[in-house]
Amino acid sequence: MASLFETKLAETAAAVQVRLDQLLPMVDGPEAQVVAAMRLACLAGGKRLRPFLVAESSALFQVPRERALTVGAAVEMLHSYSLVHDDLPAMDDSDLRRGQPTLHKTYDEATAILAGDGLLTEAFQVLASPESHPDPAIRIELTAALARAAGAAGMVGGQMIDVAADRGALRLDLPGITRLQALKTGALMGFSVMAGAILGCAGKPERTALEDYAADLGLAFQIRDDLLDCEGTPSELGKPVGQDKTLQKATFVSLLGAEEARKKAALLVDSAVARLDIFAEKADLLRQAALFVLERRL
Repeated sequence: MASLFETKLAETAAAVQVRLDQLLPMVDGPEAQVVAAMRLACLAGGKRLRPFLVAESSALFQVPRERALTVGAAVEMLHSYSLVHDDLPAMDDSDLRRGQPTLHKTYDEATAILAGDGLLTEAFQVLASPESHPDPAIRIELTAALARAAGAAGMVGGQMIDVAADRGALRLDLPGITRLQALKTGALMGFSVMAGAILGCAGKPERTALEDYAADLGLAFQIRDDLLDCEGTPSELGKPVGQDKTLQKATFVSLLGAEEARKKAALLVDSAVARLDIFAEKADLLRQAALFVLERRL
């Protein structure tokens, strides 16, 4: 029998799928191919953990669920864009994503690049719409926060460090890997958690608690990702495995060893759970999300 967390995660994923389908309707004309590619990138499945974090952090402040789902869909668009571009030959050069051929294999590199560009741009249009929040000031805050999380001070900056390290321009130690992943993975996850606080006009203590929770969660998520690259299988993960070792990338596992990496992830999850004490039982699903990150197999 599925746990309450698993049920809620699946419900949010299904609701976000519907919202994405509404926000990305098919079109006619020569541009139809890029829209079809955008839809394929977004609607191909996945756990939708980031929209779930938006939805559950929003629930702490009684934010209407439709607003949270709209913002969650914007986050999923931006996340999907990052995966499309990560898979390109100039980046990770991956042929498989979620068990299916990557977008540049299904179409071509130009279409994949443009589809990623389209999803990135569309995410901000969604945040700027009244459907995300009726107050323009809140929409501006959301837009600015996602831009910070996605740009050179966040995900893109982390990707640049990762690419430079892959190509021998940088030799990363543990603090360097920690900073890389805080930017590349943690920043967008952090926005997903903080979106609820922004939508709910939360006070400083609540925002600080959620920000600290998100920082711990994002790092634990990446350590688990590194472990899965060593220990998972392509059929489990829906993508190639063992690439970090093949490319001799510095990861938490290569620097700490698998057992120490597991211990570090567990300590981070314990810390993340404790950060939520201010919310008492209202944050139980966010606590379970942290445990899911530690135990996930995909």
